Amino acid sequence: MDLNFQFWRSEGETFLQRFCHWLDILDPLLLFPSYVEIDKSRMLLETSRENITESLQDNKLKKAWKLSLASVHPGTGDIIPPMFRPPALMPFAAPLAFATFSLHRGVKQAFIWQFLFHSYTGAFSLANGNSTKMANEFLYKQLLPTTGTVLYSSCVGALPQYFLKRYKLYNPIAQVFFKTIVPGPLTALLCMMNVMVIRSTELVSGIEVVDSNGNVIGLSRKAGEKAVKETAWLRAALFGTAVFIPDIAEHYLKRTRILLRNPHALPLLRLIMTTVIIGTMIPVSFSWEPQVGKIQRSELESEIVSSTEETELFYYRGI
Repeated sequence: MDLNFQFWRSEGETFLQRFCHWLDILDPLLLFPSYVEIDKSRMLLETSRENITESLQDNKLKKAWKLSLASVHPGTGDIIPPMFRPPALMPFAAPLAFATFSLHRGVKQAFIWQFLFHSYTGAFSLANGNSTKMANEFLYKQLLPTTGTVLYSSCVGALPQYFLKRYKLYNPIAQVFFKTIVPGPLTALLCMMNVMVIRSTELVSGIEVVDSNGNVIGLSRKAGEKAVKETAWLRAALFGTAVFIPDIAEHYLKRTRILLRNPHALPLLRLIMTTVIIGTMIPVSFSWEPQVGKIQRSELESEIVSSTEETELFYYRGI
């Protein structure tokens, strides 16, 4: 059982506990330490004789935990590429979300930004899912569905812009519908689909379930389904909210006297709103469900039920 897996089992019982930890882990400065520093932190934690709760009272060990949790995959123990680590989501996703859902001059520009946004979030899902051993066989199997869902999401995401330009919908009702109402729910659905397709191997092959001692009992498709569904709806809530609230706020704010006099301030205001909402929603969405989920043995496949006497097993959900 990986150190990070042990941490979330011990320190991830309540939403507030997880939220406070994620506020520390999501520090963008944790992206800069080298692989050598990460390995040293892991060695320090492995050789520490203190339990996890006690170790968090020691500043040196607490920093080591933060670096480990921010950089290493809890399911595999692999170091995650820097731009796909949890602390990287905010610096990369916020500018992409702002650029993607701003008004573009043409459909081509809208498609390109949609493609960049869904490519990044898709790669983030792949790096932080359960099947993250970077084996060539796995990457080849995932290449087609990953590429397909990114292209599909990009095309569908650009449809509101296409309809506005193609059919010259200038009346107020159409403008409000395609610019304000549609993008948020559409983004939520596409982000949900993105996670479910890209992590589809977890639904087909299953994910590891372990007992209370950390022993792997087997691969469970039912645990994989639970993990993917939980992550998918949280991703939908994260980016759906990050698009919908600025769209609604912009619709009303641009009618105020200040913005009527200074229309050029609207993009900056939208950027600030998008950044604040994503910055708030990331730790909330990561914390809403435990990183290490619990599942009753009775809910699992018969071969796993017959392999253990424990009534409750554990799995890594992913983010």
